[in-house]
Amino acid sequence: MGPVLRPIFAIHFLSWPMRITRALSKSSCQLDATGMSVRLPGASKPATAMAALSLPPLPLRAPPAAAPAISPPHSASTSLKRLCKEGDLRQALHQLTARAPPPREHYGWVLDLIAARRAAAEGRQVHAHALATGCLDEEDDGFLATKLVFMYGRCGRVDDARRLFDGMPARTVFSWNALVGSYLSSGSAGEAVRVYRAMRASAAPGSAPDGCTLASVLKACGVEGDGRCGHEVHGLAVKSGLDKNTLVANALIGMYAKCGMLDSALRVFEWLQEGRDVASWNSVITGCVQNGRTLEALELFRGMQSSGFGMNSYTAVGVLQVCAELALLNLGRELHAALLKCSSEFNIQFNALLVMYARCGRVDSALRVFHQIDEKDYISWNSMLSCYIQNGLYAEAIEFFGEMLQHGCQPDHACVVSLSSALGHLGWLNNGREVHAYAIKQRLHTDLQVGNTLMDMYIKCDSIECSAKVFQSMSIRDHISWTTILASFVQSSRHFEALEMFREVQKLGIKVDSMMIGSILETCNGLKSLSLLKQVHSYAIRNGVLDLILKNRLIDMYGDCRKVHHSLSIFQTVEKKDIVTWTSMINCCANNGLLNEAVSLFAEMQKANIEPDSVALVSILVAIAGLSSLTKGKQVHGFIIRRNFPMEGPVVSSLVDMYSGCGSMNYATRVFSGAKCKDVVLWTTMINATGMHGHGKQAIDLFERMIQTGLTPDHVCFLALLHACSHSRLVDEGKHYLDVMMSKYGLKPWQEHYACGVDILGRSGQTEEAYRFIESMPMEPKSVVWCALLGACRVHKNHDLAVVAANKLLELEPDNPGNYILVSNVFAEMGKWNSVKEIRIRMAERGLRKDPACSWIEIGNNVHTFTARDHSHRDSEAIHLKLAEITGKLSKEGYTEDTRFVLHDVSEEEKIDMLHKHSERLAIAFGLISTRPGTPLRIAKNLRVCGDCHEFTKLVSKMFEREIVVRDANRFHHFSGGSCSCGDFW
Repeated sequence: MGPVLRPIFAIHFLSWPMRITRALSKSSCQLDATGMSVRLPGASKPATAMAALSLPPLPLRAPPAAAPAISPPHSASTSLKRLCKEGDLRQALHQLTARAPPPREHYGWVLDLIAARRAAAEGRQVHAHALATGCLDEEDDGFLATKLVFMYGRCGRVDDARRLFDGMPARTVFSWNALVGSYLSSGSAGEAVRVYRAMRASAAPGSAPDGCTLASVLKACGVEGDGRCGHEVHGLAVKSGLDKNTLVANALIGMYAKCGMLDSALRVFEWLQEGRDVASWNSVITGCVQNGRTLEALELFRGMQSSGFGMNSYTAVGVLQVCAELALLNLGRELHAALLKCSSEFNIQFNALLVMYARCGRVDSALRVFHQIDEKDYISWNSMLSCYIQNGLYAEAIEFFGEMLQHGCQPDHACVVSLSSALGHLGWLNNGREVHAYAIKQRLHTDLQVGNTLMDMYIKCDSIECSAKVFQSMSIRDHISWTTILASFVQSSRHFEALEMFREVQKLGIKVDSMMIGSILETCNGLKSLSLLKQVHSYAIRNGVLDLILKNRLIDMYGDCRKVHHSLSIFQTVEKKDIVTWTSMINCCANNGLLNEAVSLFAEMQKANIEPDSVALVSILVAIAGLSSLTKGKQVHGFIIRRNFPMEGPVVSSLVDMYSGCGSMNYATRVFSGAKCKDVVLWTTMINATGMHGHGKQAIDLFERMIQTGLTPDHVCFLALLHACSHSRLVDEGKHYLDVMMSKYGLKPWQEHYACGVDILGRSGQTEEAYRFIESMPMEPKSVVWCALLGACRVHKNHDLAVVAANKLLELEPDNPGNYILVSNVFAEMGKWNSVKEIRIRMAERGLRKDPACSWIEIGNNVHTFTARDHSHRDSEAIHLKLAEITGKLSKEGYTEDTRFVLHDVSEEEKIDMLHKHSERLAIAFGLISTRPGTPLRIAKNLRVCGDCHEFTKLVSKMFEREIVVRDANRFHHFSGGSCSCGDFW
């Protein structure tokens, strides 16, 4: 049975005075001559009536022994019945004891009232009075004893009910029902089932289970979650024909629903058909809500209405839960209106309405409902407090808490949970400690939910130590406790402690769920440990907790470890890929240089009818920018416009970055200018794009315009500005803004900012000053700083300082192949071929490989990639013929190869041949034969353009009257009319 049913025993006992005759079996208890002692079966001597039930003696007067039992006049019965009906317990007790002995049905009326009031003390008095007056003598038919069992059970005195029941010589089905109900109402559902089994085993006449018995036992099975026992009871109901009883059928529905067997509950409901009542509909609707099948609950509610059943308050509560779960505000409002119209018929469920409005985000409506509650209970106050917190109104929640205190509402554990949550989101640590102290004072801190929330509050307030202390003080911990403490250690980068905690979880045999694995995966990421990542991955597979969220995270993490094949293997095992799965795999490919694969994945995602979101669009725009595919970039831009994505935030910043990365500053500027809301990220992106294209003065102008708008630059913004100064030889400006960053904005420079400072000085030829700048750094310089100095020394031939920088670089990053190549090139320019050979050997010993130089060009909708001396292209013969033709024409115009840029110990002829076959030259030749005259060529290269290819491209742009945009590893070069935008400074 659910809350929708009346107490089943009241149905029997309220009608007993009319149904039960006085001619049932006699009691085996005998009173002595005084009427104050009772002889129990098997007792050697009489005991007082008070001692028999362990009751304290009461000053009740016994009637004269010789006085006959005279029934009071009819008016007295009517008066007592009226008093019980009106709930006047005091007067009813007075009238019951005024005459001796009263009829037993009078006791029944008073005991029913006592049970309803749960007035145990008064019930004990009536029990003693019945013993004293002889109403529980051997002539009692079990009626009064059963009434007393029922009363004790309702008053929570189940032990007294059991003792009284055990002393009954003859037990009827009503007696058994009373005891079953006693255990059930006291929360001992398991004991109620055991009493039922004893009832079945007794097989006494008149004690066969009836509909009320089965309904009670089914409710107990539901509480225990014992579907097997419930199924047995269902079988007995079918065998005895009681399954057609609406009371039993409703109990069956409730039992199956609580045991998670909703399909069985629905079958019982369908079978019931004509026997359904409002309680039947309420039971099945509530069952659907309890099992998370809210849509079916909604359909059943519609069916209930169409069947002509009017809803009651319990129906409203169930459907309001559905409205809250599905955020069905309009339906919730309809129910609210219906409740208001029917307010005279049943109690309006204000608290359920309040929760519904809170879950639908209508705080104003929830507050109006709250103010309409005349008698606010703890649920009302806590629901309104939770409403503020659910909707992110944390400050308002604190203010409302003050109002609670003013109205004398003492905070309970639910209030402490809500308040701690609000303070955690606000980051108010001191107030959080006050709440913690209050919880300890009121002994609320032992509550599991309170402890978990306090832990979370301290984590949000960046007080990990306090969170750990709360965890250590908790006597009972659940999954949330362990998951919370694991997450706190991970967030604070205490990865080894997190691992120890996870080992403790395994030792204690606590079931590990996906959230715990997620935290440990973050630890793997923090420790950069591929082997640990593989172990955790295997553990998740073995324990069956590898859900979609974890698979998506693993794709990301293997991608971060440059293990794309592992990410791809996981990606292929996901049957129902969501947008996160696709985005993770696209990011994995893009971040590992597999740009074409990333673009192909995006196309496959659209074919799979997965609609890209803003995160996926940002990811693909990053890949397209790396690929320099202007055509594909325009296609994605068009998609964004057609789908009405807001041109703001990361999307618009990624568009600007994509267009600038594809060499089209015109489009980048148009997107930037069209953005209505420009944040620091968008300004920074535009400053960086302008600087990368060699427009340092424009980058500074953009920075100053941003300052005028009232925005405050951050570290990244200054980094972009300093890069722009470096690429445009703006030495004084670079020094100025590095100083402004520290003095005016109080930003402590990163290693990258110092590297920019070194680059600014070194590019301008001031390598010695750059070295002194490094020595003046307030922190130990890292590899990025020494790399900037080494690059400058190589360009400006400061070989002595280059050796110093090279040694530092290899010392700091011995496993970075790029550093070895840079150092090798420096030694090659110095002619130290033995040192070059030594560097190459060291690379081989460490298993390091150089990334081959490659260039790519977009023709139509395809990207064509070339490496040095490449013959793999389908048009390879035509390309090499065109390149030979170009070289011949340029030679006639005075072009001479500069073999200083060939860093190999080979003959001059071989060096010239190597220069002729550089990848960017092959891309240029292919572009010339594949496009119409006058069409701009856009080429990208993964390494720095060498000086000879730079000169070659200038001459080609003039001879063939083509604009050629080349993006190398450092910056953009716009070649036109025989000159370059970099001014030969890169």
